[in-house]
Amino acid sequence: MTIPVILETELGTFTIAVDDKNAPISAANFLAYVDGGYLNDATAYRIVTDSNEPEKPIKIEVVQWGYRASDERPAPFAPIAHETNDVTGIKHKNMTVSMARFAPGSAASEFFICIGDQPELDFGGKRNPDGQGFAAFGQVVEGEDTVRRIFGKAAAESDHPEVPVTFSRVVRG
Repeated sequence: MTIPVILETELGTFTIAVDDKNAPISAANFLAYVDGGYLNDATAYRIVTDSNEPEKPIKIEVVQWGYRASDERPAPFAPIAHETNDVTGIKHKNMTVSMARFAPGSAASEFFICIGDQPELDFGGKRNPDGQGFAAFGQVVEGEDTVRRIFGKAAAESDHPEVPVTFSRVVRG
């Protein structure tokens, strides 16, 4: 079963099909942020291209966005257990939605969308030295053009755009 989530941004709208059957932990986490209204006014604050992270040997292309926790604004929910995609079967293909993280078990409130196929983000991939990959849980099913417009805001010299793209409303469809 998939659950549709509609994301309205200043550049247009897109829809994610959240796969709660194959990725129940990551899907439940994302939906808790959606249902609590925590992703309204979120931003696409990081846009990685194959050229704006020259120090990284493994290149990827993603749009990262979500609820940015800070000392003044902590995440409302604890980090979740890491759901590897060798278990879920959800690969990092074009428009796959996944959990951003540092170490396994650190993902909470930040997400990314793959631009093109990104196999180095899968379990066993080399983007993260631990080889555990990232926890994919959904797919953009409508509005890929909007996601590509967001990706088009990437800065040439940094993975942080000069002006992040704002998400005004994120709700179940």
